[in-house]
Amino acid sequence: MAQYKYSQFLSQETSTAYDTLHVPGDNTPNSGIYRCEVCGREVCSNKDNPLPPQNHHQHPAGSGAIKWRLIVFAQG
Repeated sequence: MAQYKYSQFLSQETSTAYDTLHVPGDNTPNSGIYRCEVCGREVCSNKDNPLPPQNHHQHPAGSGAIKWRLIVFAQG
C-alpha cells in the first residue's frame, strides 16, 4: 500500500482517471503510482511510457490477470 508522511503534499480527488483499469504494456496516461488490482503490487510509471509488461510479475493460476489502476497521480 502506498504510504506518505506529510499529508499537506497530497489531496483527495474524484477524477475518473482513478477508475480506469489498464492492461500490461498500455501507455501510461498519467505519471504516478499504479497498483495491481489482483495482488496489490505497486509500480511507478511516467506518462506515455508503457506500464510493466505481463511478465513483470506473475499471479498464481486462477487468481486473475494483471490490471493496473492509478492510485497516486503525480502532477508535473
